Amino acid sequence: MIKYGIVSTASIVPRFVDGVRASEQGEVVAIAARKLEKAQKMAKDLAIPKAYGSYVELFADEAIDIVYIATYNKGHYPVAKEALLAGKHVLLEKPFTLTLDEGEELFALAQAQQLFIMEAQKAVFLPITQQVKKWIAEGFIGSVKYMKAFMAFPAGHAIPWFHSLESGGGALYGSGSYPIEYMQYVTNGKIEEVAGTSVMKPGFSDSQCDVSILFEDGMQGNIFITTNFASNSDLVIYGDKGRIHIPHFWRAQEATLTNDNEEKTIHLPHENEFVFEVDHVNECLTNRLLESPIMTEDLTLQTVELVEKMYQQWEQD
Repeated sequence: MIKYGIVSTASIVPRFVDGVRASEQGEVVAIAARKLEKAQKMAKDLAIPKAYGSYVELFADEAIDIVYIATYNKGHYPVAKEALLAGKHVLLEKPFTLTLDEGEELFALAQAQQLFIMEAQKAVFLPITQQVKKWIAEGFIGSVKYMKAFMAFPAGHAIPWFHSLESGGGALYGSGSYPIEYMQYVTNGKIEEVAGTSVMKPGFSDSQCDVSILFEDGMQGNIFITTNFASNSDLVIYGDKGRIHIPHFWRAQEATLTNDNEEKTIHLPHENEFVFEVDHVNECLTNRLLESPIMTEDLTLQTVELVEKMYQQWEQD
């Protein structure tokens, strides 16, 4: 069994724990928080054997193989660095880091320590995602020309640090990794240029953003993320011979392919969208890989660089 330690009591943790338990090899053995009482409460609620009142104590637990880090966004880099220095493999929630320098340092440190590190990106491991990638590779929609992601998360405002740019809050920091990495993964596209606008009050992070991406082969992508209103969220991929529509693509259970010959919708239901990511991590650790062949260093760092570039532009503006 691959034994997980959980860092943080964030709202995402219960669903991730369910994903580990639904996996073929995963087991959650401990959880840590800055305050012992919070860790103990979640440990009791989720039936996790051990609770720690500091991250250092969890990193010192020899029974733990890998730590899943779901702290607030600014905490990703220092906590992941601490875990690597303590000799633990790391699964780090998105956004991986807030800057490219931080991201490069973590991958270099993991390599030096001979440890596995990966950004937690459940979307690319979903069965629907694998089917979409296969449709594109087999030419069902021809050559991909344009992709558009629309995401609405009005609940984002409820996160206490959401409006703090210093903390890594905001629409693009919070949700940008999903569409940016999804687009790269299903098309094997490389980012060449980015531009965008945001709704961003002075002293606060963005509540809404619109980002355009130009890929090296001339393919384009557009990402719109809002926390200002509720709406259906989806991603559409347009080729010169058809299109693919994926509702709620970051946790998708269906997709529709349309071209000159057919229109068909496939359904690949699941009870927990994290299990596929966890199964992949477990397989990587079993095979002693230091890098995921799917959620690669290059894929993560291209995304970190794009997001950092956008915030630098918006702050200057």
